[in-house]
Amino acid sequence: MVETFITHITPYGLDRKVFLYLPDDWQTSGKRYPVVYMFDGHNLFFDSTATYGTCWGLKEYLDAHPQAIVAAPECNHEGNRRLEEYCPYRSDWFDGINGTGKAYMGWLVREFKPWIDAHYPTLPDRLHTAIGGSSMGGLMSLYAVAAYNNVFSKAACLSPSVRLCMPALTADLQISLLRPDTRVYLSWGEHEANGQHQLAEYTDNALTVTRLLNEKGAAVYPYFQMEGRHCEADWRTQLDRCFRFLFGWE
Repeated sequence: MVETFITHITPYGLDRKVFLYLPDDWQTSGKRYPVVYMFDGHNLFFDSTATYGTCWGLKEYLDAHPQAIVAAPECNHEGNRRLEEYCPYRSDWFDGINGTGKAYMGWLVREFKPWIDAHYPTLPDRLHTAIGGSSMGGLMSLYAVAAYNNVFSKAACLSPSVRLCMPALTADLQISLLRPDTRVYLSWGEHEANGQHQLAEYTDNALTVTRLLNEKGAAVYPYFQMEGRHCEADWRTQLDRCFRFLFGWE
């Protein structure tokens, strides 16, 4: 089941809708569940709320594998605010992005996660806490698993927009302290790039991030999706591969 409610994002002074997936029997099962914190909640569960009319199909996947809670605030749809919120660094792309992603992650870790843990039957420890997203959300997930590795042991980074801030991201990865049980799923698609030169750049970026994470002791699943596009319809085909790697689900 998917519930929605309104939360307040303190650093921005804004209210935001949250999409929350819960196993149907969460109130009667007596179980506690891992939590995956995700970005762009409106794109995850329902075609009717997805920006481009097609969602990840995450509800159907989790209904068949009812082993986790997913907590996913919607993004800010105003102008370039999504780019700003989901970028942890300043960037020269798109006429300049004043990245406020560090403030967003501080709110998620210090306010949003404790609220979820207090109101739902979660397993709040690091081993059972993951973060995930695509595109800008994938970039934020990479940043988060490095900057808050004491909170997140797992990250799903589908088509992360690392080219917007590759030097800053790699600098942070180089100084990060990752625990050896860290797991990162990292994907990119063949048809996301505009030509072979750009595809080579995307691939080089993904393999550079993979190498840096490996050097820190993390287990990384780098997945190159043949004919993969930068869209929810293609990300949904990776759900089983991603969750099985991160959580070891059968």
